[in-house]
Amino acid sequence: MPAQPKARRTFRILVRCALAAAAALAVWCLILYAVILTYHGKSEAELRHADVGIVLGASLWNDRPSPALAERLDYAMKLYRDGLFDRFLVTGGLDRGGVKLTEAEGMRDYLLARGVPPDAIVLENKARSTYENLRFSRDIMKENGWRTAVIVTHRFHGSRSADIARTLGYDPVQVSVTESKVMNLAYYRAREVLAYTKWLAEKGLLHVGSSA
Repeated sequence: MPAQPKARRTFRILVRCALAAAAALAVWCLILYAVILTYHGKSEAELRHADVGIVLGASLWNDRPSPALAERLDYAMKLYRDGLFDRFLVTGGLDRGGVKLTEAEGMRDYLLARGVPPDAIVLENKARSTYENLRFSRDIMKENGWRTAVIVTHRFHGSRSADIARTLGYDPVQVSVTESKVMNLAYYRAREVLAYTKWLAEKGLLHVGSSA
């Protein structure tokens, strides 16, 4: 076979493979986007009373909760005052940007300023990811003999949080979510597709490691 036709055939095969890969990636992203978009978590009526309410961290602005993190905390305070859990477990380590407080410390200060008693707030100060948020919080729960939790976050973040909690053995898995009025949700949902994909890859590695 002449070199030129063979090169063209190889090029066509590569193009088809690239198009097939792009199509598969697009389908994957659309499926995950739909999962993120349609997740609603547990309504207040569906929640069982829990030992702790775990508030997942987000950025601080000038050592204070960002408007988005304030939304999570305000929603968690509503659940707490409605009797859905006995204490807060606020989780998050040092963020970027030269902040002096951990996310957990910033959340604690926000809750204290709004009348939550100090003995109703427990801090987890090391986590740098949602997986670490929930793993380190689970460890604190075990140390204190607490068995059940309500996990509080935004709706776009809820499905991945629930899957991580399930993987870590939370039982029951109770994720209660709030909508955001301050975030660019199109951006954060798209970013969540990437974060969810990364988590599923890590989850696969965890399963491989546990079965090895």
